[in-house]
Amino acid sequence: MGVSVSNTQDLGMPAIYLHTLAELLHTIGVDERDLIQRVGLDPTRLKSTDLRVSEAQAAEFVTRAIVESGEPGLGILLAQELELPLHGALGTAVMSSRTLEEALELMTRYLTLRVPHLKVQKHMAGSSVWYAVNCETQLGSILSFILDAVLFGCVSMGAQLLDTTLPGLRIMRRGPEPTHFHRFRRMIGVPVEFGATEDALVVPASHLSQPTRFANQHLAETSREQCEQALQELGELAGVASKVRRVIEASHPFPPKLARAASTLFVSERTLKRRLQEEGASFQSLVDEVRLERAQDLLENTTMNLTQIADALGYADAANFTRAFKRWTGNSPSQHRITNTRLAKQA
Repeated sequence: MGVSVSNTQDLGMPAIYLHTLAELLHTIGVDERDLIQRVGLDPTRLKSTDLRVSEAQAAEFVTRAIVESGEPGLGILLAQELELPLHGALGTAVMSSRTLEEALELMTRYLTLRVPHLKVQKHMAGSSVWYAVNCETQLGSILSFILDAVLFGCVSMGAQLLDTTLPGLRIMRRGPEPTHFHRFRRMIGVPVEFGATEDALVVPASHLSQPTRFANQHLAETSREQCEQALQELGELAGVASKVRRVIEASHPFPPKLARAASTLFVSERTLKRRLQEEGASFQSLVDEVRLERAQDLLENTTMNLTQIADALGYADAANFTRAFKRWTGNSPSQHRITNTRLAKQA
């Protein structure tokens, strides 16, 4: 089930989208926590705006979600839940754009930050501008779900941006109309034409100068710089160590075994060890990195006792956790908590 990404760059999928999908599943009667955990993910971690989940796990979750909900139009339903702030720096840049054209140019340049392997190509056709969405790799059965979420999400977010749905806006889709689609036409609110040569958002050129509701030049410049930096760093996320770290960060139970990480990434344990070694990393060192970061966060930002933290980090008891923390930092967990709480109060 899902899609193998072992031969492609697994750049990770923002976890917040899976969290949003999980909330949607809950509203239609699916046990979303059980489903998330069955694909090896931690439901509480998916709320993080910074976390990226392995594409393989994201694909498995989406595939199971469609099957277990019995809703082939799940991508269309998700599109209605996609509010601009969910999209990180790109969402902020789009929101603060001066015009619709500026917002669409940002989407064209930076979409791959949020949905790996998708590219937007812009071209004119008569009095309209087509923003065609193309996929650079084989995503199998989840491609239709992703295109539904992206294209129909653009309609929903465009209405948020402009406080109205533009007249003349259209969605073009390849292939025949799915049998379930008639249930969603009214919800989408714009014409959708099937049998097209491209999957595209079609905008009348005369509307591109439409001003947005939240224009803010300073915020637009800052967030665009963040997008540009993230785009430059994106290639670094394709390394094996980065892929493994993503699996570890979102894993349930935590930490995962090497065998589970290898299975998630569709490689053997031996191959995974070798590839990590080639990058100067090891599975255990990555587990320890994530454990330390999570330990520091729990010590500084929660009132959990050491036994609870040890359990959350996968240690048998507080003593084992304390020894590991001292080895990493030179201080005991209690000393770290006292010192950082004091610094926080002073700040």
